[in-house]
Amino acid sequence: MSARKRWADDMEAARRGARTLVMGVLNVTPDSFSDGGRYFTLEKAVAHAVEMADAGAHILDIGGESTRPATFASNRPLPAEEELRRILPVVEALRVRLPDMPLSVDTYKAEVAQAVLERGAVLINDISALRADSQMASVVQRFDAWVCLMHMPGLPTALPSAPHYEDVVREVADHLRERVKSAEMAGIAPHKILIDPGIGFGKTPSQNLEILRRLPELHQLGYPLLVGTSRKSFIGKVLGGLPPEERLEGTAATVALAVASGAHVVRVHDVRAMVRVVRMADAVVRGWSG
Repeated sequence: MSARKRWADDMEAARRGARTLVMGVLNVTPDSFSDGGRYFTLEKAVAHAVEMADAGAHILDIGGESTRPATFASNRPLPAEEELRRILPVVEALRVRLPDMPLSVDTYKAEVAQAVLERGAVLINDISALRADSQMASVVQRFDAWVCLMHMPGLPTALPSAPHYEDVVREVADHLRERVKSAEMAGIAPHKILIDPGIGFGKTPSQNLEILRRLPELHQLGYPLLVGTSRKSFIGKVLGGLPPEERLEGTAATVALAVASGAHVVRVHDVRAMVRVVRMADAVVRGWSG
């Protein structure tokens, strides 16, 4: 089975409510907030990807540019050439090593998106929701790819340090509704659009927690919901200042609650543990056949 067909089948199952999908994070960066460049070399990145695939990931999300707020605050985005230098060897190696594993790439640059889609990626995970690069929508449309549209106030290089919302969930929903409309007007197939409330991006810890409490409200938009809470700073703050490597249990709680609230995809670092969390939560929420 091709990676594209496998992802289409998995997404259809998630839409029907048969299961929650697990997206494994593969950071090919020297400065990731969560793993500090542990998988920056090709050999280590591929080995970790294989490990996540064996642990049950449905799709791998490859990122070549750190998306932590401190990086954005520098207003110096990574050049597309450097981003491609980091991720293309990984994409190419995984297409050989794991030919049926769906690959997503976390990028907001059309040049990067085109290169990885040419090499078999199936999904573009754009934190700017097609706003940072005017050519991104046409690239996604041309390759008939899936795309995830995430909420963030502002753009990647202009993320506010003190976000204010009158009603965070309503404003996130309004933003995502507008971005979905824009994507569809650009010719992107509606059934290939996912939405992400952008937990941790331009939100306070309290606002992140409110989004998690009110996730069911975002289902009214009618698109599959991707939720990414893994190891994020609000978990560390709630648990008394824990560093990223000690946020496993906090992440597990948020993942289980996201599943209970109907998330279609959860984006995680600790795949083996979170696959088990998702499987257990699905058994409770969706039923278990034994």
